[in-house]
Amino acid sequence: MSIFSSAVLIRRRPAGRRASALLSFVVATAVGFIPGPRLDDGAAPAPESAVAPASPSASATPGGAAQAQPPAARQSPQPATRKPAQQPGSDPARPGTEGSGSAGLLGNDVSWPQCNVDLPDDPAFAIVGVNNGLANTTNPCLHQQLDWADDSAGGTGQPRLALYVNTANPGLRGSWWPTNNEYGGETVANPYGTCQGQEDAACAYMYGYAKAFDDAYLRTISEPETYLWWLDVETGNSWSGDRNANRADLEGMADFFHSIGARVGIYSSARQWGQIVGEVGSASSLYSLPSWLAGAHTAAEAKDMCSAAPLTAGGTVALTQFVADGFDHDHSCI
Repeated sequence: MSIFSSAVLIRRRPAGRRASALLSFVVATAVGFIPGPRLDDGAAPAPESAVAPASPSASATPGGAAQAQPPAARQSPQPATRKPAQQPGSDPARPGTEGSGSAGLLGNDVSWPQCNVDLPDDPAFAIVGVNNGLANTTNPCLHQQLDWADDSAGGTGQPRLALYVNTANPGLRGSWWPTNNEYGGETVANPYGTCQGQEDAACAYMYGYAKAFDDAYLRTISEPETYLWWLDVETGNSWSGDRNANRADLEGMADFFHSIGARVGIYSSARQWGQIVGEVGSASSLYSLPSWLAGAHTAAEAKDMCSAAPLTAGGTVALTQFVADGFDHDHSCI
């Protein structure tokens, strides 16, 4: 993909997938979808909390709290363009890649902080953030970045293109909080009982379910059931002091994605996951989900982290992450 001074050339996504995205939105509207924030209309999003928005970033120390990336400059979204550079790991002389020998296993994750910048050329796989740093927003460069990700090379056990979503449990501090078990025109089977507007596990489950519904059907993602959806769990977003409620919130998200036939994984670091969720029992829908671990500083360290403990005892480590050359790079462990 190239950008010329006189014109911008954009490779179009297949017409059928665009139609599917439009159909999803029309269907959601037709069923009388009322609760929760609508698809962003360009106005500033209502904040989930006063804390800074978080985005997957390997700036965390191993096992430590990841730092939220600073907001990107608010410019009109431009098509994602290529950065003609080698993948980290292909050159031992490059900082952060010493002795990794893993270039063919590396992918990249991008989202709103990478709007209007040249993106890495031909990653083995790509993961695109759906939100704009908060769980109730949309990445303004979503479809440009999906176009970029369509050209990922493949060749690992990872999907060539996956998605990640911001997560949170803001309670009554947020711009919207559920008051019952209804969402998307349906009554949701809530394993924690009936939500009555309280800051408890029952309403947290409904909040997570609702945010996943929004991500799948209100952010113009075509064929959402075909993707692997990573849940980005970071202390930079709003969470309850009740880890049981936080777990219920994430279970609501996982349960919704599973209900449409999609796959689900968890992105976090061991320390942050422990602070937000803690141990997860075998009865939880989170128990067997794959882990994407943050915190490595080099490609070699990311490769070694494949042998670290997963975030849940029933899961496995599928991905690890590090930063080099200003981008998040991801090592496939499968």
